[in-house]
Amino acid sequence: MVSSIDAGNYLIQDTTLWRTRSKPLPNAEWSLIQDTTLCRKLLNRGHFWMWDTHFISGVNTEKLQKCFQLSVLSWLPCIYLWAVCPIYLFYLKKNNRGYIMMSVLNRFKTIFGLFLWIVCWTELFYTFHELRHGHNQPPIYFITPLVLGMTMLLATFLIQFERLRGVQSSGVLFIFWFLSVLCAIVPFRSKILLKDGSEVTDKLRFSTFYFYFTLVVFELILCCFNEKPPLFSNVITDPNPCPETTAGFLSTITFWWFTSMAIKGYKVSLEAKDLWSLNERDSSKVMVPNLLREWDKELAQAQRQNPVVIVFSTVRGESSPEEVEVLLSNQTAAPRKPSFLRALVKAFGPYFLIGSGFKLLQDIITFVNPQLLRMLISFIKQKGVPDWWGYSLSFLMFFTAFLQTLILHRHFQYCFVTGMNVRTAIIGALYRKALVITNAAKRSSTVGEIVNLMSVDAQRFMDLTTFLNMLWSAPLQIMLALYFLWQNLGPSVLAGVAVMIMLIPFNAVIAMKTRAYQVEQMQYKDARIKLMNEILNGIKVLKLYAWENSFKEKVLAIRQKELNVLRKAAYLGALSTMAWTSAPFLVALTTFAVYVTIDENNVLDAEKAFVSLSLFNILRFPLNMLPQVISSIVQASVSLKRIQHFLCHDELDPDSVDRKNTASGRGNTKFSVTVINGKFSWAKEDPPVLHNINLMVRQGSLLAVVGHVGCGKSSLISALLGETEKLEGEVSIRGSVAYVPQQAWIQNATLRDNILFGKPYNEQKYRCVLEACALTPDLEVLPGGDMTEIGEKGINLSGGQRQRVSLARALYSDAEVYLLDDPLSAVDAHVSKHIFDNLIGPEGILKGKTRVLVTHGISFLPQVDNIMVMVEGRVSEMGSYQELLNQNGSFAEFLRNYALEDIVEEDEVIPSRFHRQISIISSDGDNTRCRSVRKHGCSQKKYSEPQEKKKPQEIEKLIQTETAETGRVKTKVYLEYVKAVGPLLSVLICFLYGCQSATAIGANIWLSQWTNDASRNETKENVNMRVGVYAALGIAQGILVMISSFTLAMGNIGAARKLHYSLLTNKLHTPQSFFDTTPIGRVINRFSKDIYVIDEALPATVLMFLGTFFVSLSTLIVIVSSTPIFAVVVFPLALIYIFVQRFYVATSRQLKRLESVSRSPIYSHFSETITGSSVIRAYGRNSAFVLMSDMKVDENQKSYYPGIVSNRWLGVRIEFIGNCIVLFAALFAVIGKENLNPGLVGLSVSYALQVTMSLNWMVRMTSDLESNIVAVERVKEYSETKTEAPWEVEDKKPPPEWPMEGNVQFQDYSVRYREGLDLVLKKLNLSVQGGEKIGIVGRTGAGKSSMTLCLFRLLEAAAGEITIDRVKIAEIGLHDLRSKLTIIPQEPVLFSGTLRMNLDPFDQCSDEDVWKALEHCHLHKFVSNQPAKLDLECAEGGENLSVGQRQLVCLARALLRKTKILVLDEATAAIDLETDNLIQSTIRTQFEECTVFTIAHRLNTVMDYTRILVLDKGQVAEFDTPTNLISQRGIFYSMAKDAGLAQ
Repeated sequence: MVSSIDAGNYLIQDTTLWRTRSKPLPNAEWSLIQDTTLCRKLLNRGHFWMWDTHFISGVNTEKLQKCFQLSVLSWLPCIYLWAVCPIYLFYLKKNNRGYIMMSVLNRFKTIFGLFLWIVCWTELFYTFHELRHGHNQPPIYFITPLVLGMTMLLATFLIQFERLRGVQSSGVLFIFWFLSVLCAIVPFRSKILLKDGSEVTDKLRFSTFYFYFTLVVFELILCCFNEKPPLFSNVITDPNPCPETTAGFLSTITFWWFTSMAIKGYKVSLEAKDLWSLNERDSSKVMVPNLLREWDKELAQAQRQNPVVIVFSTVRGESSPEEVEVLLSNQTAAPRKPSFLRALVKAFGPYFLIGSGFKLLQDIITFVNPQLLRMLISFIKQKGVPDWWGYSLSFLMFFTAFLQTLILHRHFQYCFVTGMNVRTAIIGALYRKALVITNAAKRSSTVGEIVNLMSVDAQRFMDLTTFLNMLWSAPLQIMLALYFLWQNLGPSVLAGVAVMIMLIPFNAVIAMKTRAYQVEQMQYKDARIKLMNEILNGIKVLKLYAWENSFKEKVLAIRQKELNVLRKAAYLGALSTMAWTSAPFLVALTTFAVYVTIDENNVLDAEKAFVSLSLFNILRFPLNMLPQVISSIVQASVSLKRIQHFLCHDELDPDSVDRKNTASGRGNTKFSVTVINGKFSWAKEDPPVLHNINLMVRQGSLLAVVGHVGCGKSSLISALLGETEKLEGEVSIRGSVAYVPQQAWIQNATLRDNILFGKPYNEQKYRCVLEACALTPDLEVLPGGDMTEIGEKGINLSGGQRQRVSLARALYSDAEVYLLDDPLSAVDAHVSKHIFDNLIGPEGILKGKTRVLVTHGISFLPQVDNIMVMVEGRVSEMGSYQELLNQNGSFAEFLRNYALEDIVEEDEVIPSRFHRQISIISSDGDNTRCRSVRKHGCSQKKYSEPQEKKKPQEIEKLIQTETAETGRVKTKVYLEYVKAVGPLLSVLICFLYGCQSATAIGANIWLSQWTNDASRNETKENVNMRVGVYAALGIAQGILVMISSFTLAMGNIGAARKLHYSLLTNKLHTPQSFFDTTPIGRVINRFSKDIYVIDEALPATVLMFLGTFFVSLSTLIVIVSSTPIFAVVVFPLALIYIFVQRFYVATSRQLKRLESVSRSPIYSHFSETITGSSVIRAYGRNSAFVLMSDMKVDENQKSYYPGIVSNRWLGVRIEFIGNCIVLFAALFAVIGKENLNPGLVGLSVSYALQVTMSLNWMVRMTSDLESNIVAVERVKEYSETKTEAPWEVEDKKPPPEWPMEGNVQFQDYSVRYREGLDLVLKKLNLSVQGGEKIGIVGRTGAGKSSMTLCLFRLLEAAAGEITIDRVKIAEIGLHDLRSKLTIIPQEPVLFSGTLRMNLDPFDQCSDEDVWKALEHCHLHKFVSNQPAKLDLECAEGGENLSVGQRQLVCLARALLRKTKILVLDEATAAIDLETDNLIQSTIRTQFEECTVFTIAHRLNTVMDYTRILVLDKGQVAEFDTPTNLISQRGIFYSMAKDAGLAQ
């Protein structure tokens, strides 16, 4: 409380009261009247008396203070509390968190509050006491203690009310006590001064004030501590709760609660387990329902409004013409669409508005500092103004700046959290929708598009919310700034504004061009990545054909175009950087120049110049932000439309299939599946696919559905599941459903999780299921048994295994109705027999369940209960096998069609014409062929060794895990980048940045000299020179900025080119073994993500970093040079700065890594769900999957949220340092006032005011630089992997016509795949004469393929050597060797490009040769029928050609090379017999003189070869002519017998 001091003091009161008195006034009272008039004067001068230093210097400060203390200072906190109280009480009424027990802390707060009340009212009663004794006191002595006392009572009441409502830390009261202490410091000071000067007359008021002051300080201190949590509040079961929920008011506004994580992140690398749990209100389970509730309201409203019109216009019979007109106009009005935007605003608006409120406050406070700067400069100018005024101004500047920091970061926190919540809610809404959309809707948006909605569009909203407030805040700031500038400089401001307006279209044009370049560059980048992807996928073929150079040229050509676009974008970037840096300067220059020239009396003094400069600097931010905000709003509106469109898609009707089974009315116990008069289509507007379906399946029976391809069998299953649109009829299913789709859907989870599918694990049942689905042998092959992680889409399982896992899932679910959509087509014949007998058939585990089986397997039909034959979407006949055969209808015809293809039973004799196809033993069949097939259910044999014992750790992993860097980035990496940019260029860039800062400082020092002319009255003479030099310096700065950012861009592009080139060269020289152990995705990632960072992200970061660094540096230089004493504070501030920066960078880097790691599972789970939605719905697992998705999103937000907070935490601390710089700059200016001119003070303080931003950004940029420079490290790592032998060895080049004869010798040859592995070939010795045809045979893993790879040196010898025509192949260059051999590989690999490029990438052959080759390999007809002929575009991987055609293209390649030695790795894929015969005959005729090595998987192809080489376990087992080998009855004989080629 600002109490009254001795009686005759100060007041604001009507003097007339005293004038009416009859007796003359005593001296004391006369002085009182003077005081009062003074107060009047003060108040009448309007609100600007405070800004007026002339006034302050002329006033008796003691009197001013006395007047001020009892009124303004005493009432300020009271006004605040009474104003806030009603809102706060309403808030507390609404939010009850349970009450808190009376604690010691609370008792003390309350007692102190009561004491304060007593102290205030003691003074009030004392005044009454004086009145009775004839000492008349002015009314203020009654009012102030009365108001203060009541306010203290209110505060005490609030302390208790908050306790009852469970408030642990009160912001309202903290601000109140803080204001009270602040306001009481002034009287406290004057009391001390008074005490020193004279005897204290009014002892009571003197002592009550000290009581008051002490109590208020105590209250403030107590207010900093937290209360205990409320009783009955939820017990926190969370192992790692977020401390924010329990943080006090101070901790919340300064983000102090985050410090623990910052420290932890600095000490150790953060891991997922260190992260705090997500706050309840930010979690998916709160946010998603919130949004969905609003969206459902929107949908309901749209539905209510749309039909009304139509009904209204049709119901009325006759109506007046006006009415009809109204109705017509109503009808034509577009139906109201539900608005997703409205739903978003309703769901998140209120919370976001709180943030907007903070923003408004911050905008207003921003403009206080330039006013304080004006007062400070005029304070320096005036002589004889008391020092306390200067100090007050310095602290006020610090205080407003700090307040601004706190408010701004609160605003950001609200915005970012809103953004995060919007993303959570949108992802949740999209996911839930994706599970229920119809097939028609699914067709209109692909999986990729839907995933994009979730990744890109949701992200856009998140980015937009952070800056959305700028939409109103930027114009407000611009208007306020212009208002103050007008006050300062009058109409000449308009000149500056004109410059700003002219810069807007300039920037807009640059932005548009940049966007166009971005699009172009993205196209090149996509083309380059696509090509790289193909190269890496077909790297083996490239190496075998020695085609690396041709493809390297292609990549580099695209890269060159990409860099050219980047260079253009960099030119534009340099221009826009120049515009952005020079804008404030140009504006200032034009304004000042116009100001001094339009009127001779206009003098540019320090006050005007530097206050205007600081206002121009404020203007810079909103002007730059507005265009950005508008463009992101445009982007977000596109996203909004897309999301809205998706959310409005039709949903499947959950009631289309009656699961309660009332449809069939009669006998509903007998039939499990009933369809009556069913008519179904895939979409409402499509023609029906199924007509007039009538179907009744008895409980426990097995129905087979057969028919030609495309007759509607799968559609029937979908109709039973409710996946199609039901146009007519009724469908009902009794009991739970299990569904096996035609293409198995496998989750990215362990094999066991895929089978259990959310059901609890039961060992015996599980084993039984594995046995029945023939999965037990597969588990022995998988590295981790049933705990093996299955890749996305079941990538590491064969097709048959996937199908069996899908069957196992259905079997384990133990449903009542089984819908099996052709599950047996993907597995081998004998496996399908096993599964039918043990699982589906009349004796299988499922007997007694209702089964609907779609099948092509005719052999099973005799064993089913009923067969339903479908033709063109209708049921053509139905009955048992025998009945249908007798009818001799379409079924009998169907049997005749399929009989040849499908009846291949294990025990039957195989007709001879199928020899070739069946000799291919599929990988599925290998292990199950030999097992006896048990007919009955489940074997009860106990497993001696449960699967778990087989620990996955023991297996040596083929694919090495990718190492994520942790900790700091090594200096070496920065040096690598500098080296790539070029050391000289790097120095030059830094030098240019230095020059640019120097010119900027020069311009401002010149301005401060110019303003000092005013005090020396030399303004008139020098105006032109002053303006000229100022302009020259500024323009020089602009040009230097342009040159430096330009040089920097050139350096960066050069570095990007070098780094990409060395990466590409190294990857093409890398041995094949590297690609066998490294996933292609990882290498592609280096070429896409990391190169992108080096191309685009890194240069931007370096630019910002250098910019902010030099701005901060020049600020310090300016302040130190104008007030040298400032150097003392630089060191401690720098220490704090570095300290905070280290903590932040370490923590935020790790948080970013964790965030990106946890992001991809959201999207992969999402795309997986969309592909498997029908399976998920069939098993009724919707809600479980929704929960899984929500968990993944929350997991991601768990690392994103601390990331946001770390930026706020950093901001508050760094800006505090910036504010300290402002404080010290101002303080030292006040201290050194005598020797400083106002110009210098203006210069140093206005520099200090803008340093905060650069300091903050500098830390951010350091952090970004660290995360981005990692890309250089990763690219370097892959540019330095071990390379293979040189491509050409100059002094060992073989003669151009080599090999002439084609003799090949292996001498003691041994080889292994990689270091540390066993030998694959051991001591091979063999000699082949030119022109011989050699067949290489052997069981899987005997080393057949390895032997051919050795010829091409894809595997280097471990011992021994190979010579071809007396040349040792180990001594010559790889390209010299590989270009002289030809291979037709097992899998035909084509690259996207023209057919001609695929045949002859180096353009060495004439068109005639190419056509001839095509003719020989029977492709002539196909190619000449194509409009593009040889320029036929092949799709990626040759997708637009059939497998057989691709194989023929590979043959044509071989014909064109026409080398002496041909290696043929026979295609295992059963290409049709025709193609196979073509290839064989072409080889026999065209390669007659060549030495041919054929790796045979089908023996009949090599039976007429010169000699056969039989390999066994890497050694030569037999080597002789086929007839000799058969007569020897060895390994070859047994293989031939198996294949039916020998008796």
